[in-house]
Amino acid sequence: MSLAAIQTLLRGEAKMNSTTHFHWRPLVMLPLQAACALSAAAQPAANPEIAAAKSWAFPSNPASSAAPAPPDDKILLHLPGSAQAFTQVQIGNLFVAPDWWPQDHPPMPQIVARGRDPAWACAYCHLPGGQGRPENAALAGLPADYIVEQVLTLRSGARTSGSAEMAKFMPVEARNVTDADLRLSAEYFSQLRFKPWTRIVESASVPKTCFAHFMLVPIRGASSEPIDHRIIEIAQKLERTERRDERSGFIAYVPPGSIARGKRLATAVGGKTQACIACHGADLRGVGNIPPLAGRSPTYLVRQLIQFQDGSRGGPAAAPMQQVAATLALDDMIAVAAYAASRKP
Repeated sequence: MSLAAIQTLLRGEAKMNSTTHFHWRPLVMLPLQAACALSAAAQPAANPEIAAAKSWAFPSNPASSAAPAPPDDKILLHLPGSAQAFTQVQIGNLFVAPDWWPQDHPPMPQIVARGRDPAWACAYCHLPGGQGRPENAALAGLPADYIVEQVLTLRSGARTSGSAEMAKFMPVEARNVTDADLRLSAEYFSQLRFKPWTRIVESASVPKTCFAHFMLVPIRGASSEPIDHRIIEIAQKLERTERRDERSGFIAYVPPGSIARGKRLATAVGGKTQACIACHGADLRGVGNIPPLAGRSPTYLVRQLIQFQDGSRGGPAAAPMQQVAATLALDDMIAVAAYAASRKP
């Protein structure tokens, strides 16, 4: 399927009912230019540059006024090299994680692979190998206790998802998953090895993009534009990413000079803020219950820094990072995230 075709593909829209179940129904995606217009408005913030960052760092899924058409539940979709096949309906089912490469990971517990109603399959969003996507966390290789702690802070409300739209997902899952299944899931993802997933490219110009189904996607036929104070992270192969292929990663464009500037911020003693390596390790691969940063999505990292700064990411272990983030300007956050993401995981 061509890029033009995937950009007009029917996508599933989640609709929550009173029992917090999600029922998936097809949605014809808006023309990308219209989607951009809907997603460009940033949420209010005390800091104007942070408000502007919310238009690219916080995922969105612009709604469509088009009448939905039923997805095709007969055509089997494939990926090169995979023996598996799924329909579009199966790929859009939150209770079944599409597993194209079962040989790449250990057997998944039920909560990870299929969920336990009303809790969804953890691997649907975070993928069977835990690689995650820019709109959510990469869980592979995170300490199990850290994963449990973060889900509990989402359950209590001490940590939020950053937007009303995203609050329909992980906070709901945190309330629905049992403590026993949470521990099973955390132990599963903690034993996985996070693989290189995002290629970092410094560039003064980037493809013009907008949000579609929580991802930034290039607008077909549009010219490039200045990167300005942004990170533009897009799928390397959009069709494969839309099918939730865990062997097809992302490319993140960052402003020129970001990696070198980020290295100074992350490693310098007595700099603008506490050096990242002081807690996350010299290689940024984590220390004890402090999570790794190396190789992770730079968009996700910036989003977390913004949330530490505005207080929407709280919890028992959040105070040190809130102090670190308090002194950072947006360009600092972008630079640190670019440097961390460029490191080998």
